[in-house]
Amino acid sequence: MAERKSNIIIEESEAIRQKNIIKALREEFDKAYEKTGKKKLFFIQTYGCQMNARDSEKLKGILEEIGYVETDQEEKADFIIYNTCTVRENANQKVYGRVGHLKSLKKKKNNLMIALCGCMMQEDTVIDTIKKSYNHVDIIFGTHNIYKLAELIKAKLETKDMIIDIWEAHKEIVEDLPSIRKHKFKASVNIMYGCNNFCSYCIVPYVRGRERSRAPEDILSEIKALVADGVVEIMLLGQNVNSYGQTLDQSFTFANLLEALEDIEGLERIRFMTSHPKDLSDDLIKVMGQSKKICNQLHLPLQSGSTKILNEMNRKYTKEDYLELVKKIKAARPDIALTTDIIVGFPGETKEDFEETLEVVKAVEYINAYTFIYSKRTGTPAAKIKEQLPESVVKERFNQLIDTLQPFVERHSQEKVGKTYKVLIEEVNQQEKELVSGRLSSNHLVHLKGDKSLIGKIIDVKITSAMTFYLRGEQV
Repeated sequence: MAERKSNIIIEESEAIRQKNIIKALREEFDKAYEKTGKKKLFFIQTYGCQMNARDSEKLKGILEEIGYVETDQEEKADFIIYNTCTVRENANQKVYGRVGHLKSLKKKKNNLMIALCGCMMQEDTVIDTIKKSYNHVDIIFGTHNIYKLAELIKAKLETKDMIIDIWEAHKEIVEDLPSIRKHKFKASVNIMYGCNNFCSYCIVPYVRGRERSRAPEDILSEIKALVADGVVEIMLLGQNVNSYGQTLDQSFTFANLLEALEDIEGLERIRFMTSHPKDLSDDLIKVMGQSKKICNQLHLPLQSGSTKILNEMNRKYTKEDYLELVKKIKAARPDIALTTDIIVGFPGETKEDFEETLEVVKAVEYINAYTFIYSKRTGTPAAKIKEQLPESVVKERFNQLIDTLQPFVERHSQEKVGKTYKVLIEEVNQQEKELVSGRLSSNHLVHLKGDKSLIGKIIDVKITSAMTFYLRGEQV
């Protein structure tokens, strides 16, 4: 435990140092505001997964503490930051295009500051490209040092140089820094960082680093504070939440964490993602079966129904393992709504391999699925496999997969018509202002008549009809 105490001291001192930098910048910004009467504006564009979205909340928190005000109009901003994703190579090209466009904007606004961060910045080739072709960028940092944004801004203001701060690995987890939530009634909480799985098609472990679990006391303290501030639903985030706790000095598993959350008064709903099938334990299934707060929706990525392809993907489970796991989950939680990820056209995938994927889809009967055409990702083992499939074959299989999934998606929605469910109202509907929109525990989207006074409340809603991608209902 002595080592843990030492880490706490490191983390607390770093947090204090960053807060002091934020405070000093705020004083400078306040003085500038007194002279000009204008607040500096920031614009943030987030690409990629919910981990990136959570990182952007932290970035927003730091910027607002410094004195910036958010704008949704990029051309009006004094500080522009892109939080990037690199799962697919076309994501990189999209960012390059946006950054190139900013060059003309920067010529018009001498004091415009441009920052790039996130997964894409962890690639050496990307940094080389930016230095060579996009030298109008001011600050570059990666996934491991989000909390240093204020320090990087300070360094830029003082030196006028391009600031590049990329770490190959995490050094410490810094707690208790500002964060701006999108919603007052729900929040995402990182419980761990990094990934140890090295799926052969995935770049994430190379850019997010090795797995590191946050201390349970820090997580519980953060969630209790969020609940005290009005949060009723928590989303626990990690590249593989099921392996939470493996890097801790103490014996504390993901199942233990969920049990501890069950006792927090005022917390109504618990969600989590992503769950890797190879680490989903019987203890976790038992906790899910007994919980009154864990939502009845589980995202359990399949990727392929072929054991041969799963082995090529380095997924470390078989088709039979996956189906047995689903059987256990449904036995413990009969109302479970399963969603998944499926990749079509992985190198070497045969017609028979693909048909095995369809067999799993039919056996599990997912309520929804995120389906992807395999995208060759430079830097991953799968990119070196010679048996890349013809595009025409992959597209045909992809369409066949959608046709197989769709009847199950529609049936699960139709089965809810006439029944009453608890719905967390999240927003006024963007298309029809007399409606509000919310989510069932199963994560089905539902629209109903109501106004903004319902936002953040969990109410009883009777489902009256089911469309392809949403439900309609009425408050009861």
